[in-house]
Amino acid sequence: MDVNEFDFNLPESLIAQTPLQDRTASRLLTLNKHTGEIKHTNFKSIIDYLNTGDTLVLNDTKVMPARLFGVKEDTGAKIEMLMLTEHDNGWEVLIKPAKRVTIGTRISFGEGKIVAICVEELDQGGRIMQLNYEGILQERLEELGLMPLPPYIKETLEDQSRYQTVYARATGSAAAPTAGLHFTESLLEDIKAKGINIAYITLHVGLGTFRPVSVDDVESHKMHSEYYEMSEETAKLLNDTRDSGNRIITVGTTSTRTLETIADDSGHFTAQSGWTDIFIYPGYSFKAVDAMITNFHLPKSTLVMLVSSLATKEFIMNAYNEAVNEKYRFFSFGDAMFIY
Repeated sequence: MDVNEFDFNLPESLIAQTPLQDRTASRLLTLNKHTGEIKHTNFKSIIDYLNTGDTLVLNDTKVMPARLFGVKEDTGAKIEMLMLTEHDNGWEVLIKPAKRVTIGTRISFGEGKIVAICVEELDQGGRIMQLNYEGILQERLEELGLMPLPPYIKETLEDQSRYQTVYARATGSAAAPTAGLHFTESLLEDIKAKGINIAYITLHVGLGTFRPVSVDDVESHKMHSEYYEMSEETAKLLNDTRDSGNRIITVGTTSTRTLETIADDSGHFTAQSGWTDIFIYPGYSFKAVDAMITNFHLPKSTLVMLVSSLATKEFIMNAYNEAVNEKYRFFSFGDAMFIY
């Protein structure tokens, strides 16, 4: 399968640079995965597409303020570091400029409040860094770090909380699960009042999910691993939903990948945690997810491939072309799509 099959023309003017004042004010394109029928509405009306007994699955990960600016201790050269994932031997990070950081390099942030030492070199600017600091790392990051906005967002984000979902609680992501940015506490209460269940999983989002596929053959692409958790409570709720014949609806590709990782062949779940590198592209048979709320994604990305698996590549490409023609806002702060 050629990666170019998932390409489309996207004018730069449609890349949303700032969030709307009202999270629920974004537009919503609905796509029937069986017929390809498209409708245009607003996100507040998502409740009209959810049925009593359905379960809505949200990823409660919280983005770390993990973009740090420091200097090399030996030369004073300026270094930018983006923390991604914690491993047994240190933190996987992205470094700019990477060529200045080799094994043994020490980088000081906040005049030594955090000192990072390179212990391993990875490809594409990646490094494994051991971090030395006093106190609690999250507190040091809150003091020194910035929110790691995607590179296609050029505007300054005045309110850092707008790159967090209102239900974020489990700190550990390098990027937000952006489909969830459309929800407010009020909308979630209205959804519950209609008899729709809310379930939470955690998947800490890494940047590998968002990178364009760099190989010509889709099947040759390798996904980065991301850490996930599902509780006993969530597993039971999802199993009850499945057994009662109601729908499981994921909010975002991260929730989708987590559920498809955990579900057995019958679409049932057990509480667990671990690492997933699941890659969902056309030809994949969904075990767990019936419908999905998602944003509009980058051309040739694994995320476009995932949504194409749920609703066929032809239906998705047609929907994306219509979204471009209708001037929908794309990517993290953009509009939403409901595939059902």
